[in-house]
Amino acid sequence: MIRFGPSGNSESFYEQGNKSSVQMPKWLKNIGLNAYEYQCSKGVKISEEMSVQLGRSAAENGIFLSIHAPYYINMASEEKEKRDNSIRYILETLQAAKWMNAGRIVVHTGSCSKVSREWALKTAVEVLKEVIEQADAMGFGNIAICPEVLGKINQLGTLEEILEMCKTDERLIPTVDFGHLHARGMGCLNSVPDFEKVIAQIENSIGSDRLNRLHCHFSRIEFTSGGEKKHCSMRDTQFGPEFEQLAEVIYRKGLEPVIICESREFMAEDALLMKNIYDKVAGGM
Repeated sequence: MIRFGPSGNSESFYEQGNKSSVQMPKWLKNIGLNAYEYQCSKGVKISEEMSVQLGRSAAENGIFLSIHAPYYINMASEEKEKRDNSIRYILETLQAAKWMNAGRIVVHTGSCSKVSREWALKTAVEVLKEVIEQADAMGFGNIAICPEVLGKINQLGTLEEILEMCKTDERLIPTVDFGHLHARGMGCLNSVPDFEKVIAQIENSIGSDRLNRLHCHFSRIEFTSGGEKKHCSMRDTQFGPEFEQLAEVIYRKGLEPVIICESREFMAEDALLMKNIYDKVAGGM
């Protein structure tokens, strides 16, 4: 089953009188969505009690849960203390995921502005190995860690780098942020063949099984010569990429990804729009 949902909570969620993310699963089901990425971007502050409540609500409403780990993780830091802290942040996110029965956590890999990309990649892989070893020991081995393709040029997180990291363990699933890819490539995703090349690269690198279960982020994006500037909404049509082109590739390949929308302020509305686009593409082919 292909799943669509937002990253975080839309403005409309609060405008309609809702107060807590525990209410999100039922709200999402009511508008026709079936995935939700809970945000721990500024730290893992959710309690066990709230995590359990959110997980229970998600199960009752058929919502697939994932969690975004803190943004400030840097597995490629020159400083061992920061690498050790990054491991701790990932494990804290995994603990929250276990409490709420979330299937995946999304992880930023870090910066390589002060070191070579080769050293950064090698270091991040070693950190990932340590994370996996500790996660297994703590009982988190059933939760997928999903390193994310990042949008800024000076970040460790090209598609090639993320796929190389995912070769470390078959349980690692890449988070392919197509907006970030578009930004890194200075507007490189402009046609169905452009998306086909990305999908083929993933399949050739880590195989069809993980391609089929891909974790995706999608939104329009504004970028500069340094890469990502900001995520935009689907109404910002002056920016790409176009979801319809990706939807065609997903349908033709028979893939069943989780697609999380990161549009500014309108993430749930845009996730629903993308679901409708996919349904239209599927119905017309």
